[in-house]
Amino acid sequence: MGDLVVGEFRKIAEGVYLEGLSYDFKRDVVWYSDPLQGGVFGVTPDGISRGSFNLDRRWTGGVMMNADGSVLSTGPGGIMWNNPDTGESGWLLQEISGKPINGVNEMWPDGTGGIFFGTNDIEMIAAARDTRPTAVYRLTQDRDVITLDDELYFSNGLAYDALRQRFYCNDTFRTSWAWDVRDNLTLANKRVLLDRNDCDGMTLDVGGNVLITGFRSYGLVRRVTPDGAELPALLTPPGATTQIRFGGADLCDVYITMVPVGAGASVKDGKPLVDPSYLYRGRSDFPGVAVAPANFNLKQRS
Repeated sequence: MGDLVVGEFRKIAEGVYLEGLSYDFKRDVVWYSDPLQGGVFGVTPDGISRGSFNLDRRWTGGVMMNADGSVLSTGPGGIMWNNPDTGESGWLLQEISGKPINGVNEMWPDGTGGIFFGTNDIEMIAAARDTRPTAVYRLTQDRDVITLDDELYFSNGLAYDALRQRFYCNDTFRTSWAWDVRDNLTLANKRVLLDRNDCDGMTLDVGGNVLITGFRSYGLVRRVTPDGAELPALLTPPGATTQIRFGGADLCDVYITMVPVGAGASVKDGKPLVDPSYLYRGRSDFPGVAVAPANFNLKQRS
């Protein structure tokens, strides 16, 4: 496909409603999910298919890497893992406090081998009904589950800035939150980061600024400082961005999943979608962070 210039985007994949997104630095592959169609898919930066799995599993909202090369994916029942090289798969997490998990949405590494994750009410989402409250947790490398905040409406995009000891979570249909992070990785001083009700996916740039996608935000990804001051937005092709990740050797390759404006509201209301969703590769004039893999021993319990 050749090199892109800053501000240029090219389609590299298509689906029904693309969302979960992870850049696989070892394989130079982008993994993404299609929650409505089902499945997790891999493509190269040039758009060449690198396989798929879990095609019968819908509502996968989050994708990230594990250190052994397995792909972690969220959805109904908890968090699964799939090794694209061996075809092996299993469950990373299915219960919280002995109770089956309704659903998990997004994930982010905690810097110690575990992850932060947020639950969601897939039962009500699939029925196009108002969802019940959700929560944000930490799953340690030893698979202990620690509750961090259980007063969220619809947990979505997450990010943890270890340098500035900040944690962020989009509470879709309400706002985007920020917390301070204590030394033991618990949260304190909850406050509004960005007061918008369409906040969806999230990532960070190398300066600690937060990029927030919005399912009603047309042609841009908002970018704010750790204290919530808005910076110039990252401009995108027409449509609404659901998730964003950075990749490439210089971390200026930017990958975004985009849906038609209005598609998010249609999903919420249970209405059919007409136009397709796309995965784009673009170039940014600033580098983003490389989302580090988790480091779970997946063969320990499957």
